[in-house]
Amino acid sequence: MARAIRNLKDARCLTSNHLRDINKTRLSELIRPSGYFNIKAERLKAFLALLHKEYKGSMKGMGKENPLVLRGRLLGVKGIGPETADSILLYAFNYPVFVVDAYTRRILTRHRILSEKSNYEEIQDFFHKNLPHDAGLFNEYHALIVMVGKEYCKRRPICDGCPLKDIN
Repeated sequence: MARAIRNLKDARCLTSNHLRDINKTRLSELIRPSGYFNIKAERLKAFLALLHKEYKGSMKGMGKENPLVLRGRLLGVKGIGPETADSILLYAFNYPVFVVDAYTRRILTRHRILSEKSNYEEIQDFFHKNLPHDAGLFNEYHALIVMVGKEYCKRRPICDGCPLKDIN
């Protein structure tokens, strides 16, 4: 990802106007190091279309939108699902929205905190009901979950040394 961003910077394309105006083939070439570059270019273009149509190309303007309205608009963009929409709300705009990813699901179900049948909204609701609604806290929790997921709660778990080993 860092190489793709560097490519965009080097090409002087790291603004919403430049990204909107660059053709999809060139954008794909620039973001090739990120993997799935053709799909990502298409999705980035769809996001930029929303940004420019509804918010005149201004992330600042987008960030002033009611978070529930913004989430709905983001979910209406091809390729943006709940995890991506919530990541934008939390990380770009500092809204207190908990991001649920595969690590979150895996950790909570392996420790029998939630059922394997729990959907995205149920998992997110678990955090929203049990933690103060604070963007910084949600950011930190998510970062810690990702760390535990990458280091210990892999597809084949490494339970020795896991900080959550004794939770059950």
